[in-house]
Amino acid sequence: MQMVMITGIAGGFGKPTALALLGKGYQVAGSVRSRQGKNAATVAELEAAGAAIVEMDVTDTASTDRGISEAIERLGGLDVLFNNAGIGSYGIQELMSPEDMADVFDVNVMGVQRVMRAALPHMRAQGRGTVLYTSSLIGRIATPFYGTYSASKWALEAIVECYRTELSGFGIESCLIEPGAMPTAFFDGMVGPSDPTREAAYGAFAGVPALSAAGLAEMLDATPAQRPERIAEAVVALLGQPFGQKPFRTVVDHVGVGPEIERYNDALHEVTRNVMASFGIEDMLKLNA
Repeated sequence: MQMVMITGIAGGFGKPTALALLGKGYQVAGSVRSRQGKNAATVAELEAAGAAIVEMDVTDTASTDRGISEAIERLGGLDVLFNNAGIGSYGIQELMSPEDMADVFDVNVMGVQRVMRAALPHMRAQGRGTVLYTSSLIGRIATPFYGTYSASKWALEAIVECYRTELSGFGIESCLIEPGAMPTAFFDGMVGPSDPTREAAYGAFAGVPALSAAGLAEMLDATPAQRPERIAEAVVALLGQPFGQKPFRTVVDHVGVGPEIERYNDALHEVTRNVMASFGIEDMLKLNA
């Protein structure tokens, strides 16, 4: 059975995905920043289920190199890499300092790049592999108060578009998973504005983000189908499809936004193929349906 590495395995999407894959017989390793503190109980549960847990900080290159190397050693190889570690952000865009934005990009963008640079030499050497990425519906469109987060996921989508083409000749397929909002602890750890000095200038509008967040929470409470386990189901379904025939993008949403994003994705899919064909390099898209 295939060997899978999941970054951010203790998070809202990582844990159910790991448990679902272990239940299907996959060998699973995963990373956490620390085995202690808030992760301790989850780490114990995952290890009891058979997962190998490594400590790894995707914002640190040396830590990432060590963590990926240890994961490959403990698994005995690496067939599937799931770039799942990420953080959110929320707030009026002007109030986000450049440092706030850098913190988000360091995990969601540069963190993925560090993981890829650590794992790809192994995958290229074996001539085959599957790489999954957690993106977001608002990595496709931008909505108020999520500007920094959306920007990081838009950047991720662009990077993955390039990896998709540049790695296809080495037998490595790429798949983006685009969830809608889910009721996970992700919201508890969001990066908020650390520069409140401008907030007064927004007057009553400064209170709108909190009202919007409360409305989203109510919507999620009223939509039980919108749950993290849907991501696990999507990953299991993707990995069950034939190599080279997996869809490049998979939308996971049950609140009505998903069909609009799928329509957008279909249009971009066609545009991308046409552009690639015009340059005579359409074969670089060969490993995705």
